[in-house]
Amino acid sequence: MSLAAILAAAKFWHWWIAGVLLMIVEVTAPGAFFLWMGISAFVTGLVLLVLPSMGWEYQFLVFALFTVVSIIAWRRYLKSKPITTDRPGLNRRSEQYIGREFTITEPIVNGVGKVHISDTSWKIEGKDMAEGTKIKVTGTHGTVLKVEKAG
Repeated sequence: MSLAAILAAAKFWHWWIAGVLLMIVEVTAPGAFFLWMGISAFVTGLVLLVLPSMGWEYQFLVFALFTVVSIIAWRRYLKSKPITTDRPGLNRRSEQYIGREFTITEPIVNGVGKVHISDTSWKIEGKDMAEGTKIKVTGTHGTVLKVEKAG
């Protein structure tokens, strides 16, 4: 049996199974991409339920178009109504240190030094300062903390 014959024999419930599998992938590998593919598979199954004689080529076309349209629509929606949270720095560890004060563990020389915070050594940037100076974190650039002298 050829691949074309297998695809031509697809029923609406095959798309629904594909939708469930894509949702499982979304749960195990989050990123809100497979979610839209799973929903598109369900919609394709519904279209096939209503139009059972639709060829497999058109089924894949419906699936692909609905996937692209739903992803674009979701991204536009998020731009117009961004998700707000009471803990914006939750998964951005360096941003959690903004406004806090620490003591330099390696002097800042030529604008670069280090500070030890909890169990991690962080690269810091700021004006040259000696080891033991109290600093305040004013911002971040990736994993580099921007600092100034405290007080």
